[in-house]
Amino acid sequence: MKRKSFLKVVTAGSVGAVTLGASQSCTSSAQNQSKGGKKEVLMKVGCQSGGTSIENLEFKARHGVFNIDGGAPKVIPGKGWDLDDSMQKREACEKYGISLDAYHFPLSSAGIDKVLFPNVMLGKSPERDREIEMLQQMIEVSGKTGIKVLNYNTTILPVLRTGRTTDPKRGNATYSTWNYEEALKKEQPKTVAGDVTVDQIFERITYLLDRLLPVAKEYKVKLANHIADPPAPEGFRGITRWNSPDVFKGIQRFAKLYDSEYHGFNFCIGSIAEGLKDPKTEIMPIIKWVGERNQIFNVHLRNIKGGWNNFQEVYPDNGDMNFLHVVRALRDVGYSGMVMPDHVPHHADHASGPQAFSFAYGYIKGLLQAVADEVAS
Repeated sequence: MKRKSFLKVVTAGSVGAVTLGASQSCTSSAQNQSKGGKKEVLMKVGCQSGGTSIENLEFKARHGVFNIDGGAPKVIPGKGWDLDDSMQKREACEKYGISLDAYHFPLSSAGIDKVLFPNVMLGKSPERDREIEMLQQMIEVSGKTGIKVLNYNTTILPVLRTGRTTDPKRGNATYSTWNYEEALKKEQPKTVAGDVTVDQIFERITYLLDRLLPVAKEYKVKLANHIADPPAPEGFRGITRWNSPDVFKGIQRFAKLYDSEYHGFNFCIGSIAEGLKDPKTEIMPIIKWVGERNQIFNVHLRNIKGGWNNFQEVYPDNGDMNFLHVVRALRDVGYSGMVMPDHVPHHADHASGPQAFSFAYGYIKGLLQAVADEVAS
């Protein structure tokens, strides 16, 4: 049975809910039009780093960041997330006027040997069924806490990089770098998963989401998948990633799995660009296609120099993509969630991370003001 049909069977009234959601989206879209015919700026600067400690919340508030992904609550072994701890995180955020909008699902990009629930993407039953039960409980906790989005990954290989590149023109900052030819020279072994085709990857994704999306619908929590970082040639270390080797086709295939307002993307501009030959131009139709389907739930705004099989992650202002154009495109599809930095350059200074994030926050806020002024004029 196709995934679309499956959800229609297991979630009574889903067709009506989707139709109503589409109708409400159209109404909201019309309400968000300015006199000039363009949509208002509904998105806001966000962040996923640092958690909900007092130190981090004060840091965020000082920099005008009032929407965050708070990481995750404590895990109760064998059960899932601790609801009391989750509520405490929300209360801690509210003291600073910060909205706790998202969590990180424990399906990360760390690689199959380091994730909390490895059997989901190994496709190993019945172990994965128990893991999925815990994930269902985590959705319930999220919904009761008021969390709008769960960001997750469906990967076997970890984030792939081959080293760092120093930029003397930016104070000797270093950029995380991926070069496929250099990676091949390392002759890295396959993972415990062995050889996995793209169709097998999608089978495991749908096995997971067939069981999660009905719960997500019940608790009104959006599931936002981050593409595998980076897109890579077919069969690298035995794995063909679901967004590889054609990143746009992979995104479209994933997007079309379900007709559900809770199925979409943690839309990482940088990771998508890593799979393109000309990111500056090729990223725009992808934003338009996914955005018009209302499947962008969260945005990672990071820039790169280069593209397919060879790139460096750089500051938002000195990569190949023009982020003014990117943010304008997000505005024009009515995107209303967070726009956040995630990977930032490093340097030798002890405050390297906070400096880079501070720069990124200010840059994003400036972009949002710029495209808002375009609407106002």
